[in-house]
Amino acid sequence: MAVKVLIVEDNPVARSFLTRVVKESFSDALLITEAGDLETARRQIDQQRAGEPASEPFKLILVDLELPDGNGMELLAELVQYPATKIVTTLYSDDDHLFPALQCGADGYLLKEDRFEVLVEELQKIVRGQPPLSPAIARRLLTHFRHGPLGAGGGGAASNSDAMPLSSGFQSSRPMPLGRGAPLDHERLTPRESEVLTYLSKGFTIKEIASLMGIKWFTVNDHIKSIYKKLNVSSRAEAAVLASKQGLV
Repeated sequence: MAVKVLIVEDNPVARSFLTRVVKESFSDALLITEAGDLETARRQIDQQRAGEPASEPFKLILVDLELPDGNGMELLAELVQYPATKIVTTLYSDDDHLFPALQCGADGYLLKEDRFEVLVEELQKIVRGQPPLSPAIARRLLTHFRHGPLGAGGGGAASNSDAMPLSSGFQSSRPMPLGRGAPLDHERLTPRESEVLTYLSKGFTIKEIASLMGIKWFTVNDHIKSIYKKLNVSSRAEAAVLASKQGLV
């Protein structure tokens, strides 16, 4: 079954460019839907939700921030619980756009002014379990947490390069310490999730796990999000340590 992608972008040239980027980034069969405004995007998502029970949701959503009928952050906020990897694609690289977008649930932040090859490389990070961030955005985040208000006070979050992008927000910047929150309950993990966790603990990438299990990498991504939620962690390192302590791997 083709992986469903939604591109929300009002500029036809930019929309075509992003479509090419997505097609170049993934080897999976793709079904790409385009929307030029928020109303169309919402309608496409509502149609998917109202479809057959077996209807696959969008697995990747690219969202521009400036749209004719509103701001892309509105859509991000509405889709916090939606099971998709949501990536902002914009021209804005300032803090006033970056941090609110991440707080609204963006799993990555790409600049449309980047070269085609750079955007492809950044999107491909999804299958390696890394958040897709344009180089300029990654540098800005590092600078913020090293020297900004959080870093200056000693309570800032450290950069976590192996954290999974989570649809509930950029949670990898504020990892939950091990041992806090709900205790691990082995029975809560499904057999598939336990298998994925075992591969994660051995250092396999999402793409490698998908190949070993004979499933789509987007499906592996969904399993990992569920594992992280159940174990109350935000990175594969935390999941591996906690699972090892509990004798799961």
